[in-house]
Amino acid sequence: MAEQKATNVTWHEHRVGNEERNQLNGHKGAVIWFTGLSACGKSTVANTVDHLLHQKGVHTYVLDGDNVRMGLNKNLGFSAEDRAENIRRIGEVASLFNNASILTLTAFISPYKEDRDNVRKLLGDGEFIEVYVNASLETCEARDPKGLYKKARAGEIKGFTGIDDPYEAPEKAELVLDADNKSIDDLAEEVVAYLEAKGYLKS
Repeated sequence: MAEQKATNVTWHEHRVGNEERNQLNGHKGAVIWFTGLSACGKSTVANTVDHLLHQKGVHTYVLDGDNVRMGLNKNLGFSAEDRAENIRRIGEVASLFNNASILTLTAFISPYKEDRDNVRKLLGDGEFIEVYVNASLETCEARDPKGLYKKARAGEIKGFTGIDDPYEAPEKAELVLDADNKSIDDLAEEVVAYLEAKGYLKS
């Protein structure tokens, strides 16, 4: 966890709490954390879920790995330390969205278990939903829409997850999606069905 460097700061309590925000939005907030190898389909599934939930009148927002690295985290690289800070910042942002009673979908490789667990600790019981988009390395390399695996195999990219940097798969994810054998639409429907069954789509 990051060290608190700022001094002379005091937490300010809000007059409007989670229950009031839940009632206004008509549903609870939560962080739906999509994790998996590059090209496993995280972003595509997250955006499809976002679309389906929006059609149901649910307040949502997608935080995508590449997009966030173009703004909030543009000063971070891909070392283990920078990856940890990348996920820490996203966890804090996602926690704020959760407090606003927004269903926040995050799509990040987030390869290290400790970093994902640290985000879980920021949130209350049931507010962190880890979704493992499980596609084999073979499947991801075959897709390789950005040509990153090809570059990693050629030695042009160092520290690439799944090639020369580890991916620590979730051991107790709330939801595991079979991205080797199912379509994006089917995977997205699984996520929405889970949220409905667990009561996240009502206040």
